[in-house]
Amino acid sequence: MTDEDWMRRAIVLAANAEQQGEVPVGAVLVKDGKMIAEGWNQMISLNDPSAHAEMQAIRAASAVMANYRLPDCTLYVTLEPCSMCAGVMVHSRIKRLVFGATDLKTGAAGSVLNLVQHGRFNHQLEVVSGVLATECATQLSAFFQRRRLEQKAAKQRRLPD
Repeated sequence: MTDEDWMRRAIVLAANAEQQGEVPVGAVLVKDGKMIAEGWNQMISLNDPSAHAEMQAIRAASAVMANYRLPDCTLYVTLEPCSMCAGVMVHSRIKRLVFGATDLKTGAAGSVLNLVQHGRFNHQLEVVSGVLATECATQLSAFFQRRRLEQKAAKQRRLPD
C-alpha cells in the first residue's frame, strides 16, 4: 500500500472520532507494510488529555509488539502532531512520520516546532508532510465550522425573546 492508501485509512479513523464528538484526527501505525495499530482522538470520551490519535495508536502498537520501542515503523496521522505526540514518537523510536494537514498553532513536526527532527535529540524521524493534505484539512475545517454553527444556534435558543 502507498502513503496515500494508509492516509485514507487514517481519514476513516478520524471520522470515528468525529462521530464520538471528538476533533477528527486519525492515526495508523504500520510495520513492514502491515497495520500494527490504529487510533483516533478520544480525549473527551476517555476524559484523558493525552488520548490523541497518535498516542492511542502508539500505545496499541507497543502492546501488540510487547515493546516500548517501535523501530522500523511508520506512523500516518491526518494532522501534524503536537509536542506531546512528537516527544513520544522520538522516545518510541518510530522511524517515519507521514502526516496530512499542517497545524499552524501547535504543530511540532515542522510548522511551529520541529521536535521530531531536533538535532540535539538522540533520534530523529523521517518526515513526509502534506499527504492528502486537502482532504485532511477539509475534514477538520468542516468539523469546526459545524461546531461553531451548533454553538451559535444553541446560544440563540438561550436568548430571551
